[in-house]
Amino acid sequence: MATGKEATARETAEGKGMRQITSAPAKLDATDRKLLNLLADDSTRSYAELGALLYLSAPAVHERVKRLKREGVIKKTACSLDGSKLGRPLLAFVHVDTPSYLVTRHLLKLKELPDVEEIHTVTGDSAMLLKVRTRDTQTLEDLLERIHSIEGFTGTRSYIALSTYLERGPSPVE
Repeated sequence: MATGKEATARETAEGKGMRQITSAPAKLDATDRKLLNLLADDSTRSYAELGALLYLSAPAVHERVKRLKREGVIKKTACSLDGSKLGRPLLAFVHVDTPSYLVTRHLLKLKELPDVEEIHTVTGDSAMLLKVRTRDTQTLEDLLERIHSIEGFTGTRSYIALSTYLERGPSPVE
């Protein structure tokens, strides 16, 4: 059962608020980290296959996975999709400038757009950083026009990725 603070953090992380409250790191042993590394590499492996690689029984692996999910270490199981094969070969990072936190909150509406993959509040010259994947430069321009239509924003800077050499989530290795 989640405490009030944990529930608030989950609600915030799910987009009902702006800030994502972080908690203390989970207590992970070497086997947990090996398991997470194997799952991050290929989440379709069976518990039996994982067990053989970890020298554990399939039920023992299943219990570890359930615990890691319950503790929020494993947030979800997903497949990695190829943007080019889905008709979205143009990867860009858009820095969005806003004068206030209130305007930044209005930009969260962009999460409903399929071209927007990630939204981050950041420090530095920009208030937000968007990772977007579009069909072409015209589609990117349409997305920028939509951002520009949000009242109160002050500007954008876009960076188009020419090649991607590494794209992955956090490493479970210490």
